[in-house]
Amino acid sequence: MFCQAKQTPPPFASSRRCLSANCVVCAANLVGCFAPCAGFWRYMAQNFIVKISTSSKINLPNMRKLSMEELGRVSVSSFKSSHKLPIVIILDNVRSALNVGSAFRTADGFAVYELALCGITAQPPHREILKTALGATESVDWRYFEQTAEAIAFYRAQGYQVFAIEQAEGSQLLDQFTASLDAPIALIFGNEVEGVAQDAINAADGCIEIPQFGTKHSLNVSVCVGIVVWEIGKQFFNKIGNE
Repeated sequence: MFCQAKQTPPPFASSRRCLSANCVVCAANLVGCFAPCAGFWRYMAQNFIVKISTSSKINLPNMRKLSMEELGRVSVSSFKSSHKLPIVIILDNVRSALNVGSAFRTADGFAVYELALCGITAQPPHREILKTALGATESVDWRYFEQTAEAIAFYRAQGYQVFAIEQAEGSQLLDQFTASLDAPIALIFGNEVEGVAQDAINAADGCIEIPQFGTKHSLNVSVCVGIVVWEIGKQFFNKIGNE
């Protein structure tokens, strides 16, 4: 069915029907709806974007940037002894050390349990890792495995569920994925060109896919790490908050 914000379909819908069962929500979230184009943005401007009169007085909240002292950052020793998310990031032959450093920084930000660096993936103290990790290699634990299969076997023996982040047959979309919160989870992120190796996919419990709507259907691996860890981490955060 077409978007129901209006009784008539939007001007760019003549050749593309929305595949969502709830098109209003779908259009608002850009999920399963129409490909971005000039008509799309005109339609959004007319129907969804709130126009604020310049003559109206708006009371904005105080949005002063916080200083480093106000952020309440913990020390490395305190972080290491604190509770962590039961999530492990497995990097499967990631070739860019800058991407590895970004993964360390994300792991620190979301209190991930540890990283597993596999194959050609660079290891600290590689200088390119240090550029983007900004000290996170000191706070986040990591292990090295010559083969990704070894990492999968190691974590599975520890009771982890293992999922590859990849576009594959039978993959689950990230926004529809529900983690089993009774067991920790290991997430495999692949090489910048080849993605997660097929043998690693075969050894995993399943694949999780990030929905995409552009021409590339490809995201930088460090971006994928941030998106997936936050989305799945929220499920564990909510469980902790409800206990």
